[in-house]
Order: sequence, then C-alpha cells, then structure tokens
Amino acid sequence: MTITYDLLRRDESVRALVAGADDVLAAIGYTEHSFAHVTRVSDAAAMILTRLGYDERTVELARIAGLLHDIGNLVNRSAHAQTGAVMAFRVLREKGMPANEVVTVVSAIGNHDEESGEPVSPVSAALILADKTDVRRSRVRNHDKTTFDMHDRVNYSVKRSHLTFSDDGSSLLLETQIDTGISAVLDYFEIFLARMIMCRKAAAFLGLSFRLEVNGQSIL
Repeated sequence: MTITYDLLRRDESVRALVAGADDVLAAIGYTEHSFAHVTRVSDAAAMILTRLGYDERTVELARIAGLLHDIGNLVNRSAHAQTGAVMAFRVLREKGMPANEVVTVVSAIGNHDEESGEPVSPVSAALILADKTDVRRSRVRNHDKTTFDMHDRVNYSVKRSHLTFSDDGSSLLLETQIDTGISAVLDYFEIFLARMIMCRKAAAFLGLSFRLEVNGQSIL
C-alpha cells in the first residue's frame, strides 16, 4: 500500500501526535501549531514543488513532511525538529513506507528549524519555505491584548499574508499586510529575520530568489 498524505491525515495515531504536540505548545504559550498550521504548510510545500515541475510522488512526500514536521513538540520544544524526525521515522516505517522515501521525509523534518536546519533536498527546501511563511493573526492564542508578548503582537498585526511565485517564476514572494498600529514593521523583521534568511537559502536551493514585501514595500 502506498503511504499518502490523506491516509496519514486520517490515521488516529497521527492525529493524536499532531494534536498532542499543539497542546504542549499551547500549555507553554506558543502560537498555534494545530492542523490549521500543518495543513497550510503541506499545501504550500506542494504548491511550490508542483509549480517547479517536480513529480507527483515528490510533491506527496512534501505534503507528508508538512503534516508531520512539528510532532516533536510533543516531547519538547527544544530540538523538536530532530525529535520529530525520529518519531516520524518510526511512524512511516511502521506504516510500510519504503526506506528511500522515509529518508526524504525524515531529513526534511529534521532540518526545518532555523536554529540548526539547512535545506538538504527539494522536499526539505519546500517545507522550510512553507513553514516559515505561515504568519497570520489566527495563530495567536492569547485573547488578552494587554498581555501580548512581541510574538503575539507581531503575529496579530498581520492582516494578510500570501506566498506566491513572481510572474516569471524566478522568485517566491511573501506579501504581507501589517497593522502598524499594533506592531511596527521593524518588530516584524526583528522577530522573523532568522526565518526569512532561512527562506532565502531554501529558495536558492530550488534555483529561486526569495522576496519579502510588507505593506507594499520590499523589505528583503
């Protein structure tokens, strides 16, 4: 049986891992990492590789990596990418995924965090780009604006974000609209600088450039 994104998304044990990891992050005050996040990441990673002409199975592996990439948070936020890679290895091998495909997914998950990761394959690069560009108001769990920390404030300030290819297909553009009454553009850039630099590396791995536009102004 071929292991697919849809099969894994419906699997009870996988759903428990994704939900449990998000519960841990909620308990320690992190932004949303639920099925909303992993679905967006899976879809964006698939969009990138499809647009670049990769085969359907590579696109599917990117979807799977997106689904599982944050399960390591169930154990601890620290080194969650590496922990999640080990957990995903076991899940995928138990489901019967071929070893070469497991290698692709696991290496992508293990390298998606900006503190220690690097783009190591097309699936890895697409996962990085999809994950690091999921910035939106609905990821903020804290409903008391008076107690927002900088991460809450910056995420809440984002009224719209959209990842798209340039017209000529040579670059990826993250377009964001920010309410500067909530957060200054400089605060946004300070919080996400490391992630945006990682996106540049990932885009370059795929033969692309990466651009960030905030309120119609080119920032990166």
